[in-house]
Amino acid sequence: MNLPDQVGRWALGAAGAIWLGAWSGRSGGVMALFVGLAATTVCLAWGKHWMVLLAALAVAGSLSGLLSSQRDQAILESLVPDGIVEVHGTAVDDPRPGRSGFWFLIEPRYLSAKHQEYGWTGPRLLVSSEEPISIMAGDLVSVDGRLSAGPGTARGDVFAGRIAARHVERISEATGFFRAANLIRSRVEEQLAGAANRPAAALVSGFLIGDIRELPRPDGEALRRAGLSHYVAVSGSNVALFLALWWVIVGPLGFGSRRRAFVGLVGLVLFAIVTRWEPSVLRAAVMAGFVLVTRAFGLSIGPWTALGGGVAVLLLVSGELVSDVGFQLSVAATAGVIAGAGFRPLRRFPIVGAALAATVSAQLAVAPLLLIHFGTLPLLSPITNLLAGPLVVAATSLGGIGVLTAVPALLDSATAIAGFVLGIARSAAPWPQIGWLGYCGVMLAAALARVSGLRRLMSLIAAAWAFITIGLAPAPITLPAVVFLDVGQGDSSLFLGDHGAVVLVDGGPDPGVLIERLRHYGVDHIDLLVASHQHHDHVAGLIAALESVPVGLIWHSGQSNPEPEMQALLDLAAQIGVPAEVVRPGWTAQIGRFHLEVLGPKRRYASPNDQSVVLLVEAGGRTILMPGDAETFAQADLGPVSADLLKVPHQGAATSDPGWLRSTGADIAVIPVGPNDYGHPSVEIVELLEEMGADVRRTDEEGDIVVSVGE
Repeated sequence: MNLPDQVGRWALGAAGAIWLGAWSGRSGGVMALFVGLAATTVCLAWGKHWMVLLAALAVAGSLSGLLSSQRDQAILESLVPDGIVEVHGTAVDDPRPGRSGFWFLIEPRYLSAKHQEYGWTGPRLLVSSEEPISIMAGDLVSVDGRLSAGPGTARGDVFAGRIAARHVERISEATGFFRAANLIRSRVEEQLAGAANRPAAALVSGFLIGDIRELPRPDGEALRRAGLSHYVAVSGSNVALFLALWWVIVGPLGFGSRRRAFVGLVGLVLFAIVTRWEPSVLRAAVMAGFVLVTRAFGLSIGPWTALGGGVAVLLLVSGELVSDVGFQLSVAATAGVIAGAGFRPLRRFPIVGAALAATVSAQLAVAPLLLIHFGTLPLLSPITNLLAGPLVVAATSLGGIGVLTAVPALLDSATAIAGFVLGIARSAAPWPQIGWLGYCGVMLAAALARVSGLRRLMSLIAAAWAFITIGLAPAPITLPAVVFLDVGQGDSSLFLGDHGAVVLVDGGPDPGVLIERLRHYGVDHIDLLVASHQHHDHVAGLIAALESVPVGLIWHSGQSNPEPEMQALLDLAAQIGVPAEVVRPGWTAQIGRFHLEVLGPKRRYASPNDQSVVLLVEAGGRTILMPGDAETFAQADLGPVSADLLKVPHQGAATSDPGWLRSTGADIAVIPVGPNDYGHPSVEIVELLEEMGADVRRTDEEGDIVVSVGE
């Protein structure tokens, strides 16, 4: 074994030891540290120096993980004052769209409460605002609003309280690296602002700086299902392009190996801030930093050494990265690309073969993580990556040069190419997804295919396995049917007719989940879309549905002062010409074999839950009662309603009148519910439904619940 290979293995071993230590430190706390120290002592007794080193690194990783866990816990347990406050502090990140407007995190410096001002370097706070916020990361800002204790996590960062902001003002702009980085981000946004194809321009922004805030959610979901979402998680190729442009900009300052390394390190720090220190960028930047520094001293390191050294350094500094999904996927994908670099599956087409080998090996490396975190992975992602890879490189290169030179033709070309990438993602989104069974079968077939004499046989077996586990369509549904979708802690129901009729009632809290379920059931249009009321766990997914498929008509309850998401749904409907009607009791509609009658709301209610649209749906001689989240006041006004099937209001919360539930006489009671801290469904409500003889079914236990209502 030559020296570079040896160094690479040592670096990987060190990274692995630190990784395990950091993981145990985050999970097991002080106990993990003691176990590591004990292991080091045992290794010393044995006299195995390499084992002593690995054990010591594991202890260091455990300490890093433990300290990061304690920092997070200290923030979560911090005491914050309640009430109206004014906080001065530093914006940790750019404002992002959220459930009801925009949010960002702030690092407090001063706090004024009850006419008293004092220095308060308290824990991070989450600031939410219904209005757009014109600030950027690193800016010094002033926020006034109501502060309340409410620890939580936002994009992996913990915070101790929430400020419902009435006013957010920039006091001064960021300085130093942050100011330079913000200028770069602003230039990218300005140069792409005039693009006619907004989704494609948003994708170019994602390629350049990882900013996809303006990318429509259905397109983001299509990228994920096609296996292309990693292209907007800025990483190695983007770092290389930025460094190339950076050295062009600095000109003579980059002459000479050591000066070049120093200037390059400055550029890497700047790029990390430009992309808001995404884990994949940190990994790529540290790897590039290793290469620059070693070359400055006349040394050369291999890719395994750079990867192992980069991972080790990052985890020693920030142990919390070990549990970050983006960091895990970035490290695994990089390892896969390096491992596949030596393969040449297509000898007649070496360039295509090298790209295919790198793509396939990267996808195989990240597949277990995708299955663990997301449950499925795209079977044919190597094909989509092979098609999209050169386009992404071209769009990124032209976009970067176009932003630098302000040449419209280059930016137009970049957005046009990005449009082709979106086309690939949209076309490939419905392609097969596989789970653990399919993945294990493919891996086994690939392993056996390497055995001489078995390649043809294993090719046939692999094709048969893929057909059995993926190619076969899901078990057919007897139509007409109602499908209570498993969308987590929220509500969404799909009525599917036998002649293509589709009614969607509510959309759940996660647009990506809803779009995936609609694709699963082959929904390519919606005749009637019903927003029962304006709460996030019912409306959020509907916006994505309206963006994804043609919709004929929208029904809603007409809540006064609609929340931002409900207003966004209505604004989008008006923009694309979909009629939206405020329903009244007595309204009816015939959608295929579904006869829908509006029972409520009977009047105007203060509570959005009581303002829910209440539907009685009849099909095939069976009736389905869809009460939204109606509570006791609305139920009292509705009076007794008989139905064969009841969608239990408000995730089975104890907000329903027991007498009203009994009056339905339903033989099936479906509770759409997901993991939650609210105590849903209520034990008393479940016991009541069982006592009245209903078959109680829950989406958190069964997944999607399909009930045929055909004769």
